[in-house]
Amino acid sequence: MIEQHLPVAIDLDAELESIARRYKAASGVGINVLNLIGGQAENLLERLPTSVRKQLETATVRALDHALSAASKSRDAVPDQASWLNSAVSAAMGAAGGAGGLPTALAELPVTTTLLLRVIEGVAVEHGFDPKSESVRFDCVQVFSAAGPLAQDDGSDLAFLTTRMALSGKAVQAVIHKVAPRLAVVMGQKLAAQTVPILGAVAGAATNYAYTNYYQEMAHVHFSLRKLAIEADIDSEELNKRLADKMRLLTVA
Repeated sequence: MIEQHLPVAIDLDAELESIARRYKAASGVGINVLNLIGGQAENLLERLPTSVRKQLETATVRALDHALSAASKSRDAVPDQASWLNSAVSAAMGAAGGAGGLPTALAELPVTTTLLLRVIEGVAVEHGFDPKSESVRFDCVQVFSAAGPLAQDDGSDLAFLTTRMALSGKAVQAVIHKVAPRLAVVMGQKLAAQTVPILGAVAGAATNYAYTNYYQEMAHVHFSLRKLAIEADIDSEELNKRLADKMRLLTVA
């Protein structure tokens, strides 16, 4: 007699609450970074030269383009690493970038973006998705739309499961340009933190550590939601609404 396995029942409320708590906890480490550098996120950009601020969006688009290509190519040579090792490598890169002030911090930006994207891809794999798929590449870039750990985010921006355009190379480019303005502000805050006199290397290490942990957690939120939508056979927009409700309940509590 052949043993039949029934589908595993999914406790949707429990799953969503777990994801909501993970989302809410993700940016806590950013507060420690702000305490370290002694500033507020919204004031950090003022520390950058006007010429740099004007070029941030363009530099961010270039960094994302480079990262998307480099992260994918690196998968054949370097396996995914443990989360603690990703954070340690990122912190070391941030320290090196901050040690030389703005010039080295700018040079480090695309390298850090590549590492962050590679970490996000690794999380996608953890949840059973193929990072070479156009739809997953699209999602990996979209994770960056979750701003960053220095942003004052109350969890209401949960646009992870938006309706996708035709999933092609052009769609990935479109989402890069859509994400770039917001990510440019976030990366500008990181650059500014790395230019803090004396603390440059320390601030660089701390911000990179915070960013790596944050985007790693945001990737878990994103791909947990995507997997849950598939397994529970529920419309992504409806799932997003339920998650937003959970976030509001956690905020009130």
